[in-house]
Amino acid sequence: MTAEALEQQTYLPEQPEQLASVASFLLAHESRHGTTPEPRYFLAGAQEGDQVEVPEALHMVLLQVVEALRSGHAVTVAPQSSKLTTQQAADLLGVSRPTVVRLIDQGELPSERIGSRRKVLLRELLDYRERRRQRQYDAITATAVELDAEDDPAAVREQLKAIRQDLAARRRDHH
Repeated sequence: MTAEALEQQTYLPEQPEQLASVASFLLAHESRHGTTPEPRYFLAGAQEGDQVEVPEALHMVLLQVVEALRSGHAVTVAPQSSKLTTQQAADLLGVSRPTVVRLIDQGELPSERIGSRRKVLLRELLDYRERRRQRQYDAITATAVELDAEDDPAAVREQLKAIRQDLAARRRDHH
């Protein structure tokens, strides 16, 4: 594999009409067989018998790329090492590097030391991100208040104030 293949590349939807036959094939196959690529997909070369089987994960990537390009979206392929620096982890989470270091120090995000550097496994980072999203969704659900047109705004404010105080107390107890 060339060094260029490991660099981030963005592909623009230059000729979406050329993707129509690929998208049509993928969608027709999906409607007949579901999203699991059965029987199997193959890439074919120029010579007879020149083919290789496409794994299911790659099939799903191809389907997503084709749909995005057909919809007029650009697609960026950004290969990631399975071990990320704290800065790369921060970029992926959308937080600062010191926040990632704090998460590691608090034991919320596993890491390993390589010399004086900390490395975060990509799988662990993605698992953490999913757990964090779930906690955020749970917090939103926990703070939801059903409202009717007849509800007294002052009573609703008091309800929300009590929920915020409860959440703040739980955060203090957690740390």
